[in-house]
Amino acid sequence: MTRVRVAGFSISLDGYGAGPEQSPENPLGKRGRELHQWFFGTRTFRAMFGQGGGSDGVDEAYAHRSMDGFGAFILGRNMFGPIRGRWPDASWKGWWGANPPYHAPTFVLTHHPREPIEMEGGTTFIIVTEGIAAAMDQAKRAANGRDVKIGGGVETVRQYLRAGVIDELHFALSPVVLGQGEAMFTGIDLPALGFRVAEHQATEHATHVVLSK
Repeated sequence: MTRVRVAGFSISLDGYGAGPEQSPENPLGKRGRELHQWFFGTRTFRAMFGQGGGSDGVDEAYAHRSMDGFGAFILGRNMFGPIRGRWPDASWKGWWGANPPYHAPTFVLTHHPREPIEMEGGTTFIIVTEGIAAAMDQAKRAANGRDVKIGGGVETVRQYLRAGVIDELHFALSPVVLGQGEAMFTGIDLPALGFRVAEHQATEHATHVVLSK
């Protein structure tokens, strides 16, 4: 049965899932990379870019889970790129180069239409202009029984939380204080939405918390 999951989502101690002022030089916003130190050294992350080596242990286990078992992904437009408004042309194809790490249909939420973008490795970016429910319907069909991952960014996760369709959340709480950025939990009542803490483990680089219904 298809579940909808958020997995491997890094947040700061003060609840920010991205830094401010996203740009081509700062895809995760200013200081946003600091949130993901737990992930960068893992075998899973290095394998995404064709590299060997990397750490094992708890961080690697959660990193592997964060990309495993998904048949489709949903991204907000900010996760796909820094361009706002109408697409000026078809040149932008994501942050990840010719072979993105998704290897599955990946649905991008935006108000501006564009033809699907086929990439190497099995990733196709499908632009959805009809809203979050339409993207979810398409993603579940494309997943063919596997799970759907809400890949971010923060506001996309918040929208799907408010819609009540997320089954499981994995946050990696990084030992970083950003002070500003995109706040994950403002106005979100997780217990009221039915979530409870199902597991938690701490490492040198993060505290991993899984919440489920």
